[in-house]
Amino acid sequence: MIFKRKLPIPKEIKEMYPISPEGAAAKRSNDEVLRAVLSGESKKLLVVIGPCSADREDAVIEYISRLRPLQDRVADKIVIVPRIYTNKPRTTGAGYKGMLHQPNPQAQSDMLRGLISIRKLHMRAINETGFSCADEMLYPEHHRFVDDVLSYVAVGARSVEDQQHRMTASGLDIPVGMKNPTGGDLSVMMNALKAAQSGHMFIYRNWEVESKGNPFAHAILRGYVDSHGIAHPNYHYEDLARLSALYQTSGLVNPAVLVDTNHSNSGKRYEEQVRIAKEVLHSTRHSEEIHSLVKGLMIESYLVDGCQKPEEGVYGKSITDPCLGWEKTERLILDLADLWV
Repeated sequence: MIFKRKLPIPKEIKEMYPISPEGAAAKRSNDEVLRAVLSGESKKLLVVIGPCSADREDAVIEYISRLRPLQDRVADKIVIVPRIYTNKPRTTGAGYKGMLHQPNPQAQSDMLRGLISIRKLHMRAINETGFSCADEMLYPEHHRFVDDVLSYVAVGARSVEDQQHRMTASGLDIPVGMKNPTGGDLSVMMNALKAAQSGHMFIYRNWEVESKGNPFAHAILRGYVDSHGIAHPNYHYEDLARLSALYQTSGLVNPAVLVDTNHSNSGKRYEEQVRIAKEVLHSTRHSEEIHSLVKGLMIESYLVDGCQKPEEGVYGKSITDPCLGWEKTERLILDLADLWV
């Protein structure tokens, strides 16, 4: 291992790029709205939506800026949280790892520029649109660089079994969604939620810290892959009923699930997300328990349908998993507002 250079600590990056008073106020307001949804106090549908990975600042900001008037149109039914996923897990370690690693997808990795780029991107989103966004906590150590501008954190299917992710989640004061693992074992996810909702003493960034537990840690169903490499969904009525039963015997507070409409649930067939989202809402109308459990959806969407290789350079088109384009996204959000009761 070669130690290339020492990076600034989170406090230094935050002092270089401080959040505005207006941005801080917007985040506090957004946080309260999300807590109300996940506690059941609010009956609105939470929609965490955006590109599979944030690849370029201009296209991501344009996308989020388009979400702003759409949110205003559906504000009585839906709460939108834009995805700005700035670091991406790679199963084999190969491929684009997100803006944290490569602020320019076609250039070499530059972590210092990456840290600055992801902070500036999240800050532009909140300052220009009022959205405090969602990001994936791929590295627990990097969360502190952006914790003052986020309102939602996801722990991915490959990270949900990791002790440091679980304990870090237990110390956050914003909702944390924890996905079922890639193999689909829901007991692993439920154990992660138990750990995240409990208090702990642990080491974090060279500090001995104590967490009180995060009552808004909740489940995300994203489908799974079996031992033969075949993708299986877990968003159907029976899957939601099973999760509801697991919650009832778990002792966890604020039972909640978001359904990830892409990944193994769609088999990465991005257009299936429209049908899947509507089927989930249909299930909520046939069971009060499921309606109470389902708090929202996670949708992968960008300006242009599909995906591309990084070198193709199509503006607003995903360079990782395929996404719904804007026209389909807008229609879906409006349809969901009509369907949600």
